[in-house]
Amino acid sequence: MFENTFPHLKIDGPIRAGSDVQLQSVFDDYPNPTRPVDFVIKNDAGDVLAIGLARYDGDRGGAQEDDRTGGYSNCAKEILGYTKKHHLSTKVIFVNDGPGLLLGSMWDDYSKLEKIDSEHILVMTLRMFRERLTSEWLNSK
Repeated sequence: MFENTFPHLKIDGPIRAGSDVQLQSVFDDYPNPTRPVDFVIKNDAGDVLAIGLARYDGDRGGAQEDDRTGGYSNCAKEILGYTKKHHLSTKVIFVNDGPGLLLGSMWDDYSKLEKIDSEHILVMTLRMFRERLTSEWLNSK
């Protein structure tokens, strides 16, 4: 789906199961050597346009739901802190799919992640892909 929509961009990361991408392998001087991500989107010049985290959730709730979004919030702040310090326009994408995400409380919690920095954070499901993820957003400064 990604390759068909964005043939001019490259996405790195495991297809299905596999080892996470370590951000230290993307940015040589990334300060957290244990920060895993699921995918990295680059343009033809090799610029990192977006860092992504993807999950499939069933019907999660309660503490599990709060732990996940709290961890995502910390992750987004860490990544954006690094990219802003280095004057990069890299975005953070959270792809979460499964019936649980569309439950009212869970979507409310996930959508709050965009409020951290709406210009650099995007939350979506796979069904929202074509509607929410655009070349304009990925390439915006």
